[in-house]
Amino acid sequence: MTPQTPTPLGSSSVPASRRTGEARRRGDELLSIGAVLTFLRDDFPEVTISKIRFLEAEGLVEPQRTPSGYRKFAPADVERLAYVLRMQRDHYLPLRVIREHLDAIERGEAPPALPAPDNRPGPLEEADRELVAASGAPSGVRLGRAELIAAAEAQEAELVEWESYGLVAPGPDGGYDGEALQIARLVAELGRFGLEPRHLRAVKAAAEREVALVEQVVAPLRRHRNPQTRAHAEATARELATLSVRLHAAMVQAGLRVRS
Repeated sequence: MTPQTPTPLGSSSVPASRRTGEARRRGDELLSIGAVLTFLRDDFPEVTISKIRFLEAEGLVEPQRTPSGYRKFAPADVERLAYVLRMQRDHYLPLRVIREHLDAIERGEAPPALPAPDNRPGPLEEADRELVAASGAPSGVRLGRAELIAAAEAQEAELVEWESYGLVAPGPDGGYDGEALQIARLVAELGRFGLEPRHLRAVKAAAEREVALVEQVVAPLRRHRNPQTRAHAEATARELATLSVRLHAAMVQAGLRVRS
């Protein structure tokens, strides 16, 4: 595998960096969090204000604060955020490693080389991509029953069976969201390997236990009066979900390797 050198901060290959450079030339030195979101969204459609706040809480970016407490981001802060998001999306690096990269760059050193991505991602990368695909659907999008069946390339009888085992469930309005569609597609794909819904009850039970663990961590934050703390709770929940999915994939991969 040929090692790759991470794209440095401020690289012209990162559109967000070019746009922040233009903002600097216009004299727009400090940006609100909403403006930062606009800059990043073209390159990272899945990014949210909660994600930006989470990365700030993790010490990966330190925006200035106005006397009234509002965040103000310099163009260099936006470049750091773009770097973090790119390393997560393209190389699946944990935040700890990304922080080490940023520290090296600040010291004027070259960050560690990255391995070239394989043509086919491994189980951990697949797990991350599935989670991103599930969480990236616009919250307002709703699918009808026929639309879900068509998108999942399934049959009505299959959906009925999935619902009977609690694998897929409609919302209160009878529609299905992006996560339900992602689950339906995965269940359908597993079915092509002979795995039936009854075989997936253990997977659902394990997921419910993982949800309970995440809830234990974020429940106190969600009850907080401060809206920023509640937003941090949602970002934390997503980060924990990602780690949980990756841990599950790693354990399955390790278990299969032992048996091979």
